[in-house]
Amino acid sequence: MLGVTDLPTYLAGLVLIVLLPGPNSLYVLSVAARRGVRTGYTAAAGVWCGDAVLMTLSAAGVASLLQANALLFGIVKYAGAGYLSWLAFGMLRAAVAMWRARHERAAQGGQEGGEGESAGERPFRRALVISLLNPKAILFFIAFFVQFVDPGYAYPALSFVVLGALAQAASFLYLTALIFGGTRLAAAFRRRKRLSAGATSAAGALFLGFAVKLSLSSV
Repeated sequence: MLGVTDLPTYLAGLVLIVLLPGPNSLYVLSVAARRGVRTGYTAAAGVWCGDAVLMTLSAAGVASLLQANALLFGIVKYAGAGYLSWLAFGMLRAAVAMWRARHERAAQGGQEGGEGESAGERPFRRALVISLLNPKAILFFIAFFVQFVDPGYAYPALSFVVLGALAQAASFLYLTALIFGGTRLAAAFRRRKRLSAGATSAAGALFLGFAVKLSLSSV
């Protein structure tokens, strides 16, 4: 479909990736819990705009690489596999830390995210900056998206548009759930450290699988 391969696997990986708590989603959750649904969507719009910029930069770079020679494709392939492996081990280390610290962190029980923030906060701008000040996201999009693009397809940029649109749709659904969940979801994450650690471990294992798959792929 438009140069996209193995779509079910991409969607499964995308769901797990989107569900992982990150600085963007946690910020949107915090804003919605403190200031309501409308302001939550304002922050979410900043996230979507920032991600769209990063995806566009990623697609432009990878499209040219896919049309280049096998050596350049191999460079980005192994760089991407290495980066995914680094992310996976980071997630597994974080999961171990969650298991060790879950009792101490649960005992703290304080409200997060509202300290030092005034009514003059600008959620859209802050969420946009959080997204754009994450240059590793560009390499992540390259490493993840390239696995699901047919390198023989005549218009690889179109394939990245499709993958990016699906990623934005998943992000919209997830952030909408966070916005309407608000304080209840925030409290659940604080209480269920074992669940957070388990989900992070599963995502780390999935990223290792993606790294192996990417390293074995060919032009």
